[in-house]
Amino acid sequence: MEPALSVLMAAGAESLLERAYTDAVERVDDLDEARARVLDAAYEQFCRLGIQRSTMEDVARRAGVSRITVYRRFATKDALVEQVVRREFRRYFDQFLVDIEQAETAADRVVLGFVSSLRAIRGNPLIGGLMQAEPDLLVPSMISDGGRTLATVRQFVAGQLRREQRAGTVRADLDADVVAELMVRVSASFLAIPSHVIDLDDDGQLAEVARKFLVPMLDVTG
Repeated sequence: MEPALSVLMAAGAESLLERAYTDAVERVDDLDEARARVLDAAYEQFCRLGIQRSTMEDVARRAGVSRITVYRRFATKDALVEQVVRREFRRYFDQFLVDIEQAETAADRVVLGFVSSLRAIRGNPLIGGLMQAEPDLLVPSMISDGGRTLATVRQFVAGQLRREQRAGTVRADLDADVVAELMVRVSASFLAIPSHVIDLDDDGQLAEVARKFLVPMLDVTG
């Protein structure tokens, strides 16, 4: 199994996705320029040649630094892979927030959030590439972890719904956790199982699905 898959599937106190979620919510930034440079190089290397075929030496060469510099910041290749994948999940959460800020209403934010989520993951050269290359390993690892991955994304979406409730754009008695759970499971099913009815590469069609079937769950007031 590739290192990326092992770190995604690893059991522990906190999953990669949970840590990425915390980074996004707390606006954690990497201030170590050399470390960020190595992560950028590793991401490009993994996207070009794959994780298994790439070495720490390849990453050092692409980053324009010595092997020692890489190993000082990442003791093993698995540690480097973990941080690259974690950063991509962080970017997913960050992009989601940027996309929904463009919307004027709660309904539009639900639609944009749904489309943004599918586009961000499917279109990510690393995460999306792994899902296409190793669907029998990667997808099950994200849905058979006792529900932790789904719970993390559900927590994120529920937090956005509660913001809508505080703003008065969604009714106060809405069960944000249940609605978020349903939305996340719909999104996860599209990622895990190819659709022969809905074109997942058609943002317009995805937006129509979200407006017809997800927005009504909110009983939005604006």
